[in-house]
Amino acid sequence: MGFFRVGIFGFGGGPSSIPLVHKEVVEHYKWMSDEEFSDVLALGNAMPGPIATKMAGYIGYRVGGILGMINAVFATTFPSVVAMIVMLMALNAYRDVSWVNGMSQAVVPVVGVLLAVLTWDFVKKSKNAFGWGIAIALIIGSFVLLELAGVHPAILILGILLYALLFGGKRGAKA
Repeated sequence: MGFFRVGIFGFGGGPSSIPLVHKEVVEHYKWMSDEEFSDVLALGNAMPGPIATKMAGYIGYRVGGILGMINAVFATTFPSVVAMIVMLMALNAYRDVSWVNGMSQAVVPVVGVLLAVLTWDFVKKSKNAFGWGIAIALIIGSFVLLELAGVHPAILILGILLYALLFGGKRGAKA
């Protein structure tokens, strides 16, 4: 049921669904911790294809095996397929009406807020794991590498995962 809700309410594509997946998987059903979810999200971002279905497939498999994976992927994609067909028919029929155009543009800021809230949550978790100094250095370094140097996000994620693997455990071992 959790992935079906994500499939129904995840308007705007995979990245906008991530906060909904997080709410269902971590907070509602408690199938995994925040740290595990962060790892799944990072690995999902590093692989090609739609993020919501990759995450649903992995989490479904982890919770319920092959049938869980099939169920989670179907529950994530089926509402989108049906909604896409219905909405495209409606948009095609009413594409010249101004309120239809305005409605589709009004969703963009909402998706931005959802992503900002999830980002801030990850920043706080990074601070708890590494401290403000390293967390801010990783954030700034990531921004510079992505936006200014044009490094592919998968390479950056792999580098940060390796950094966390090599140096992250040392901080946690002292606490």
